[in-house]
Amino acid sequence: MAMNSVNTNNGAMVALQNLNSTNKDLGVVSNRINTGLKIATAKDNGAIWAIAQNQRAESASLNSVVSSLNRGQSVAEVAMTAGQAISDILVQMKEKVLAATEAGLTSASKQALSDEYTALRDQIDTIANNATFDGVNLISSTTVNSASIAAIANAKGDATIDIAHADLSKSNTVIAATTSSLTGTITSTHVGEIEAAIQEVSAQLSKIGTGAKALDTHLTNIMKLQDTLDAGVGNLVDADLAKESAKLQALQTKQQLGVQALSIANQSSGILLGLFR
Repeated sequence: MAMNSVNTNNGAMVALQNLNSTNKDLGVVSNRINTGLKIATAKDNGAIWAIAQNQRAESASLNSVVSSLNRGQSVAEVAMTAGQAISDILVQMKEKVLAATEAGLTSASKQALSDEYTALRDQIDTIANNATFDGVNLISSTTVNSASIAAIANAKGDATIDIAHADLSKSNTVIAATTSSLTGTITSTHVGEIEAAIQEVSAQLSKIGTGAKALDTHLTNIMKLQDTLDAGVGNLVDADLAKESAKLQALQTKQQLGVQALSIANQSSGILLGLFR
């Protein structure tokens, strides 16, 4: 038979221990619901928290990779747009050169063709030198901003996706070889020079386009990788809110019962007074 004592109330102590345990569990569940995380700090689960934190760092680093790839795309797109314009100018220049090969042209006609041709040829440098994005120009010959692209390719920063600089200005050897005027005798040789310039620009633009496509493809892969990393971190640390909500209801009920049990246990000492009446 259990001893009845006014000094030691075993029932109250057990009830209080159970109530404290319930309150502790209730605090844990409430914190999970408030934060949405089952592992919010290293105290919750040191090993899992460390893994998740490392993956968060990896994902955050990929933001810089995405920014670098986006910048590279923009530089390449500006260069390709300008390069296409230069190619179109060369096509128009060929038209003027071919027209100038016609025998019997008057001096006035030839001068008019030459003026148009010269104006077109001068535009090449203007277009090339203005094809700048964020201080980088893939097709200019100026030393101020002419550069290649070396976009960051991974979170460690030890790999890049490169697009080489391609001079599409009049400094390009093939473009420079084209005649500067149509006032003299123009032959099929001059037409061939323009055709070679068109082919040169097309070849260089093809290389830039290939590099730009590589940037696009890698950007898509990086964004998918980032989503996968974020989902993996979520699987490790995110709380199941439906499960936690059900647990919250159960603990709240358990808490109420614990309070009642403690109240009943505390009343047991008072019952002993009836023995002395």
